[in-house]
Amino acid sequence: MAVEQPLRTPAAPSGDQTRIHNIGYRSYDGPRLGRSYATRSLYSQSLRGAYGLGRSVKSKVLPMLLLVVMCVPAAIMVAVAVATKAKDLPLDYTRYAIVMQAVISLYVASQAPQSVSRDLRFKTVPLYFSRPIETADYVRAKFAALASALFILTAAPLLVLYVGALLAKLDFTDQTKGFAQGLVSVALLSLLFAGLGLVIASVTPRRGFGIAAVIAVLTITYGAVSTLQAIAEAQSSTGSIAWIGLFSPITLIDGVQSAFLGASSAFPGGVGPTNGEGVVYVLVTLGLIAACYGLMMRRYRKVGL
Repeated sequence: MAVEQPLRTPAAPSGDQTRIHNIGYRSYDGPRLGRSYATRSLYSQSLRGAYGLGRSVKSKVLPMLLLVVMCVPAAIMVAVAVATKAKDLPLDYTRYAIVMQAVISLYVASQAPQSVSRDLRFKTVPLYFSRPIETADYVRAKFAALASALFILTAAPLLVLYVGALLAKLDFTDQTKGFAQGLVSVALLSLLFAGLGLVIASVTPRRGFGIAAVIAVLTITYGAVSTLQAIAEAQSSTGSIAWIGLFSPITLIDGVQSAFLGASSAFPGGVGPTNGEGVVYVLVTLGLIAACYGLMMRRYRKVGL
């Protein structure tokens, strides 16, 4: 009967086989630009990303389309004013963003998750914080970038209206005053909507969930507030209409501009808040913006750990 022979292992070669390979790593001796440069770079990158710049062609379609949709009605109004030789524009500067709120909400819903959800999904936030950039820098850069993108979206049609009004030889003083009031209004709207969009989007790393949540918050609150205001007007409870408007982002902006910027109100009956009520509107709006910033700081302190 055959006997199994043990396997022979090859003898280890004599001598030390350790090798050191020089693969070219060298220390960086150039300038270190620090936190401020990193924050500016993150802001620039986020702002460009809000319009798909530096990204794929598919990423550019929606934001650029929404920008065109915002500007086309303004161009049509200018053309009508020029053709009919009107004495004023068909729509006030301060009313334009209120009328186009659906487009603005869709833009926020699409771009707020793009700004923050990808960082959460791919867990790149701790990588940002491993460099000189800190939590406050990250939050400020993202907040400022989306607010700037929204300001571009909402101010561009106002610029079209203003330039068209001057070409139509409408009163320069009135048009300049209205244009300035409109810019103040959309600047406040941009800060508020950017804060709300980013806070909601930062809750989930799933972009689809973020889009749905932002749309739900912006549209449901406005629908509920408008319905309650209509009911209050039908029941002759006009005193409560202004207070109900505190519970929706777009009606907050409407109340502020009708109280302090001379804008006509979209509230039922066309009666906006008084100056005293307008102060409450301003405080609630600024408080919401500050609360959004604080919630984002708290959220990213946990994520960056």
